[in-house]
Amino acid sequence: MKKSIEASGKTVKDAIQSGLAELGCTLDEVETSVIDMGSPGLFGMFGKPAKVRLTVKEEDHSFDIEMPVFTLDQPAQQGGGKKRGEKKRREEPKAEAAQPEKAEEPKPKKEPKPRNRKEKEKREEPAEPKAEPVTVAAPAEPAAPFVETPEEELSDTAKRARDFLSGLTERMRVPAQIAVSDGSENLRMVLSGENMSILIGRRGETLDAIQYLTSLNVNRGREDYLRVTLDTENYRAKREEALRKLAVRMANRAKKSGRRVALEPMNPNERRILHSALQNDPDVTTHSEGEEPYRRVIITLK
Repeated sequence: MKKSIEASGKTVKDAIQSGLAELGCTLDEVETSVIDMGSPGLFGMFGKPAKVRLTVKEEDHSFDIEMPVFTLDQPAQQGGGKKRGEKKRREEPKAEAAQPEKAEEPKPKKEPKPRNRKEKEKREEPAEPKAEPVTVAAPAEPAAPFVETPEEELSDTAKRARDFLSGLTERMRVPAQIAVSDGSENLRMVLSGENMSILIGRRGETLDAIQYLTSLNVNRGREDYLRVTLDTENYRAKREEALRKLAVRMANRAKKSGRRVALEPMNPNERRILHSALQNDPDVTTHSEGEEPYRRVIITLK
């Protein structure tokens, strides 16, 4: 039975690359069919991913024909009988060639008997199979706890960011309560309410788009850059854990196949998580290839 999977991506090309990475195959080893062309949406929101189906081609054994082997010691057989008038020659008995005397084969050396019981048990024990290298992700950096800043201590910048975000979610018809942690270099906001999955979107793309728009609004006219981070339902921590598991799984695949593994395109923060997870692995190394927004992580053997 052919092995077949469905894969998705921002474009048909991304979906095919994602499926090839999951199967560990090249494009000429699979049959490709497009299920859905997808649509980009607006600012990465409400977009529809492209979907394809990849089926691994079966190996063709129709040409695996066993060819006859000819050697100089085997004369080719010719058809037809003997010619008329050809006399049979008496086969003279051939003198038996003197066979050389067989050289005495050296007797195998006997292993010395074990001196004690421990040595005997050690000889009888089978050799342990060599264990394959297994990837272990580097420990994640502990995240700073979220501490909400009281209303009276919020800066004008934090209030403006909260008001912008509140208006944006209301226009999306997904009203949310917003808690703010006002820092000098980082402004963190956590959204809560119903239907938060709409604000997260596919693999966090909608949440990243809202975070980007809020950051543009906050840093407009500022001399120093203020980092803005949005989260809801602890999505950021869950996504990081999923990416770290993905990094380990793909690194083990690279070790087993001996080939490099290309992951799907990701944003800079997600690529940083993958690089960090495999930074201490002695057998693989990681780097990024491509241009934004299609830049992806590549895992190769050292």
